[in-house]
Amino acid sequence: MKVKVISVLEDNYMYLVIEERTRDAIAVDAAVPKRLLEIVRKEDVVLRAILTTHHHWDHARGNEELARLCPGLRVYGADERIGALTHKVTHDQELTFGAIRVRCLFTPCHTSGHMCYFMWEDGSPDAPALFSGDTLFVGGCGKFFEGTAEQMYTNLTQILGALPKETKVFCGHEYTVRNLKFALKVEPENEIVKKKLAWAKQRDDEDLPTVPSTLQEEFLYNPFLRVTEEPLQKFTGKTDPVEVLRTLRTEKDNFKKPKERPNPQAMLAFDWGLFSPFLEKK
Repeated sequence: MKVKVISVLEDNYMYLVIEERTRDAIAVDAAVPKRLLEIVRKEDVVLRAILTTHHHWDHARGNEELARLCPGLRVYGADERIGALTHKVTHDQELTFGAIRVRCLFTPCHTSGHMCYFMWEDGSPDAPALFSGDTLFVGGCGKFFEGTAEQMYTNLTQILGALPKETKVFCGHEYTVRNLKFALKVEPENEIVKKKLAWAKQRDDEDLPTVPSTLQEEFLYNPFLRVTEEPLQKFTGKTDPVEVLRTLRTEKDNFKKPKERPNPQAMLAFDWGLFSPFLEKK
């Protein structure tokens, strides 16, 4: 099982998972069809299926075009809002693609129909892989757009957190530096956070991805997986793990990027009304 990490849009990831014996492939969150098909051709594989984590456009917008271009393509997901959906999956359902095994893990909260995908090959020495969409990020978790802190706590502790610790985590966005800056605010004495942040900044400077991490690593620096730790409880002023998580998410939502100085020419253009014709068209 080979995983190709594909950076698309502003900060999204889509993935191509290749079954090396048959040269069949599965895409995860196929947002940009042209880019995906370029890599399919380059790798000389056949795209058999798409696994979509959730219906948001930056994860699912390529489904219809790919279904049109690849007759017989199977599109899996848990939400009727996913475009070109052919197979609706449920929690703990298992799928097989050649030697690749997939367990569907239902993690509602970011959206009410969010599904993560846990993949492995029987008898392989390679670590299993988790495609966590917008539920679990490197150093963070997704916003609670359509769910609750209780749901996210269950997702992170009982569902994803219970997977083998060596599991590689492939998430939906490159948010690592920002996530770890927040983690450092929460735990300023955590040396592992400091080291991971320095590493992530270097990767960012070199325009390289920070995925995958491992589940074992996440428990050392991801505040949303550390809600029972004393520093997290001190930061939030809460002791109940769900309340710690709820407070952390609120704090993260309000965690601002450093303000950038506005471009003087752009400000003048706004003052003079030069953008008005474009704004009125929307």
